[in-house]
Amino acid sequence: MDKIKIVIAGARGRMGREAVNLVNTTPEYSLLAVVDYKYEGMSLKDLDGFDLDIPIYTDIDKCFFETNPDVLIDLTTPEIGKVHTKKALLNGVRPVVGTTGFSEEDLKELQELTSEKGIGAIIAPNFAIGAILMMKFSQMAAKYLSDVEIIEQHHDQKLDAPSGTGLKTAEMIAAVREEKQQGHPDEKELLDGARGANYKGIRLHSVRLPGLIAHQEVLFGGDGQTLKIRHDSYNRASFMSGVKLAVDSVMKIDLLVYGLENLME
Repeated sequence: MDKIKIVIAGARGRMGREAVNLVNTTPEYSLLAVVDYKYEGMSLKDLDGFDLDIPIYTDIDKCFFETNPDVLIDLTTPEIGKVHTKKALLNGVRPVVGTTGFSEEDLKELQELTSEKGIGAIIAPNFAIGAILMMKFSQMAAKYLSDVEIIEQHHDQKLDAPSGTGLKTAEMIAAVREEKQQGHPDEKELLDGARGANYKGIRLHSVRLPGLIAHQEVLFGGDGQTLKIRHDSYNRASFMSGVKLAVDSVMKIDLLVYGLENLME
């Protein structure tokens, strides 16, 4: 069986380093190159923490043209990830994207591109399998307990709030829950934002502190009872099983998939 040829964008980040290790140690994968905003023409082995003779490109179009990969794993930032995803599809490369911040308009455009090119794309707000199960369990619970708030906690270097996982959880819950206002109808925020963001009546709270990695708790309340569904990632290796699932799956589909829960039975 031919190996899946892969390019990684964001290889120097904490997630990216784990992805480099995953691809390098998976027999059915082949790491062709990495994309960075600097170090053009250098090799990964020239950088601290790497010992692989893998070329670095700053121009992603040039990288695609010269290496002809099957898959792009993008673990950059929301703004760069959007650009890379579109360029991958235009170049016939299947993107697996771990960045967030895609709007409904962005997703519609990318879905049209996947249809036009006849290749798959996967955007995953969270690659941790446990986090996907948390979202699925929360959607199940929301059918019976409709009062719910989400508290997501991440490291203080995270750029977006709420997190992609928090927002995706709210979207999944909203799909099975009638929109409603929670709390007292006359409640007032003495400080703006005290009650968190509001997604169709679901409150989302974002915590950013050093020492955290990725954590989320979904709180449900009912008459005389509460239910808490929580997931914690303690290191970036926790995300790699989901990255592998996405890479293997994207080779078999010809549409855009948003969220790993759509790949799990």
